[in-house]
Amino acid sequence: MKKTVLVFALLILALLLLFQIGKYAIVSGDLKTEIIVAIIAIVFFFIGIYINKKSLQKHNKVSIEINHKKIDDLGITNREYEVLQHISLGLSNQEIADKLFLSESTIKTHVSNLLVKLNAKRRTQALQIAKNLQII
Repeated sequence: MKKTVLVFALLILALLLLFQIGKYAIVSGDLKTEIIVAIIAIVFFFIGIYINKKSLQKHNKVSIEINHKKIDDLGITNREYEVLQHISLGLSNQEIADKLFLSESTIKTHVSNLLVKLNAKRRTQALQIAKNLQII
């Protein structure tokens, strides 16, 4: 929080300084107004890029490790885990069957087994449970 306040305070300070320099340049007649506006725009463009890069770096640091022991404890097979991963991508049973070269009824069986093992009533609930258990 302190860092955010400091960044915005520095931005406000930079803006005030740029306006004062611009006002001086206009009064003294050294620079044209268009050049001053262009300089201010370029400075804020680079400040925006810097802030954007800093905010994107925070999102990249989030990584959750898969709890393989919990997968084994639940008795989820490798194929069922593959199906669970494809469910998390939002694929339908037919799309999962096409990707894994299985029949749709086999996928339905795997989904049914997953629902029982995760104690869920729906696919969405199974995904939420899997995320909470850190297995997906």
